[in-house]
Amino acid sequence: MARLKVALAQLNLLVGDVPGNTRQIIAAIEAARDLEQADLVVFQELALCGYPPEDLLMHQGLKHQVTKALEAIAAASTGITVMLGYPEYATKGLYNSAAVMSDGKQQANYRKWRLPNYSVFDERRYFRKGKEPLVVDVAGVQVGVVVCEDIWSKSPAAAAVEAGAEMLVVLNGSPYEQGKQKQREDVVAERARDLGLPIVYQNLTGGQDELVFDGGSFAVDKAGEIGMRAPSFEAGLFCVEVDPAAGQQVSGAIAKAESTEARIYQAIVMGVHDYVRKNGFEGVVIGLSGGIDSALTLAIAVDALGADAVQAIMMPYHYTSDISLEDAARQARALNVDYQEIPIETMVTAAGGLLEEMFEGLDADTTEENIQARSRGVLLMAISNKSRRMVLTTGNKSEMAVGYATLYGDMAGGFAPIKDCTKTLVYKLARYRNSLSPVIPERVITREPSAELRPDQKDSDSLPDYEVLDAILDALMIDDSSVDEIAAKGFDRETVGRVLAMVRRNEYKRRQSPPCVRISGRAFGRDWRYPITSGYGRES
Repeated sequence: MARLKVALAQLNLLVGDVPGNTRQIIAAIEAARDLEQADLVVFQELALCGYPPEDLLMHQGLKHQVTKALEAIAAASTGITVMLGYPEYATKGLYNSAAVMSDGKQQANYRKWRLPNYSVFDERRYFRKGKEPLVVDVAGVQVGVVVCEDIWSKSPAAAAVEAGAEMLVVLNGSPYEQGKQKQREDVVAERARDLGLPIVYQNLTGGQDELVFDGGSFAVDKAGEIGMRAPSFEAGLFCVEVDPAAGQQVSGAIAKAESTEARIYQAIVMGVHDYVRKNGFEGVVIGLSGGIDSALTLAIAVDALGADAVQAIMMPYHYTSDISLEDAARQARALNVDYQEIPIETMVTAAGGLLEEMFEGLDADTTEENIQARSRGVLLMAISNKSRRMVLTTGNKSEMAVGYATLYGDMAGGFAPIKDCTKTLVYKLARYRNSLSPVIPERVITREPSAELRPDQKDSDSLPDYEVLDAILDALMIDDSSVDEIAAKGFDRETVGRVLAMVRRNEYKRRQSPPCVRISGRAFGRDWRYPITSGYGRES
C-alpha cells in the first residue's frame, strides 16, 4: 500500500453562488496538485452549492448551474483525484452526494446514507437516502467515502470496510456549537478504533445566516489518535499524509485546541463578518448604551469588520447616567470608531404630546419606556438606510428568552451577534476580549446592569439574578425540563414557573427578532420551534 498525500480544502463558500464556488474549487484543485503535490483533494459536503442550500435546491436554475459546474470541475481533475460534495439531481430524486473525479471526468459517486432531521437540519425535506458503499483506488490506496452524518453511525463506514476500504474520507458540513469539535473527534476516533483504519475528516468554514462552520478538519490513525488538525475558523488548504499500512497520519502541525470562550468569540466574529459582507453591506451601526451588551457587540463588530466599518451612536435620555455616557465614549475612543451622541428628548416629548389626549388619566408604565427604546430604533434604522450600514442589535439570550426587550425598539436591526449568549456568558466573553487588549471599560463589566428607562432602574427589579435565570433557561432549552424537574435541582418553584411562563409568553417577540450567531446546542432560531399561540400551562 502506498503512502497517500491528502489536501483538505477547508473553504469559506457562499450558498447559491455556484459559479463563484466553482472558481474557488478549481483554484484549490490546482494548488493541491501543483503546489502541494497531493494525490487527493477533498472538499466539503455540498461544496458546489454551499451548505445548507435549503429551498434553493428546488429551483431549476440551481440544477442547471450544478450540471454545468460539474463538467468544469471534472475537466480540472487531471493529475489528481477530487472528492466533491454536490446535490445530485437524479432520475429518481435528489441526493446529497459526493463525486469522485480524476483524469478529466467523474469516475464514481456516493450518496449519503444518513439524513439528519433534527436541530438545525432538515435534510429529509430535500434528499433521498443512499444505500451503497463506495471505495475508490487513489494512487494505489483503497479509499472509502462517507458524508457527514454517516460517520456518526457505524454501518455506512463498516460497509465501506467490507467493500475493501483501507482508509476512510468523510466530507462534512458540521456547524459550530460549544463542545462540538471534541464530539467530532471522539466519534471519529471511536470509529477508527472499531474498524481498525485511519480516517480523514474534512469540514467547511464560514458563516451562513445563523450557522457558523468552524473548520477544524482533522485526521486520526487506526488507534484513534489525532495526527493532524487544521485551524478552526480559517480557510485554506491543509495537508495530511496517510500510511494505511501503519495506520498513521503525519502532517506539519496540529492546531491547538483553544479555550471555550476563545472559540465562541471567534465563531461570533466570523458570523458577523460573513453575514454583513456576504449580504453586501458596507458596515454596521450600533446603539452604544454604556452597558455590557452593547460594549461586547461593539468589540465584536470591530474585530469582525475593522473600525472604519463600524459606527457607534449613543442616544441619551433623562435616565441615562453620566457613567454610561463616559464609558460609551471611552470605549469608542479605545476602538477608534466613529462615535456620535444624539439625544432623544425631542422625539420622546413629541410622541408623548401626540398621545397625551389618548393617554389622559392613565398611569405611566412600560409604554413610556418603550417609546424611548423605539425612538432609538427609528434613529438607528434611518442611519442604516442612509449609510448602507446594517444595524446590529445588542440583546442577549437571557433577555430574548423572557422578553426583556422592546419590539421595534432595541430589537430592531439586521443581525443579533449575541442573541445566543446568556448574560453570564456575555460577561465571560467581555473578560476574554479584554485579555487580548483592554477595550471594554472595567466599570462596564462590574456595574449592575440596567436598561436605564426609568429612575434607578435595575435588571434585578424585573428578573431573577442572571446566574439563576440562565441556569433555568439552560434546563428548559437544552434539556426540555419541566417546572418540577427544574425545581428538583434546587431552584425555587415559583421562580421557575414565572420564568418558563415569560419564555412562552414572549415567543411572538422572538419570531420578529433578527437572526443570530448560533453557538449553543439550542438557539432561538431554526432549532427552536415553539408555537406562538398555545394553551400550554405555566405549571408544566
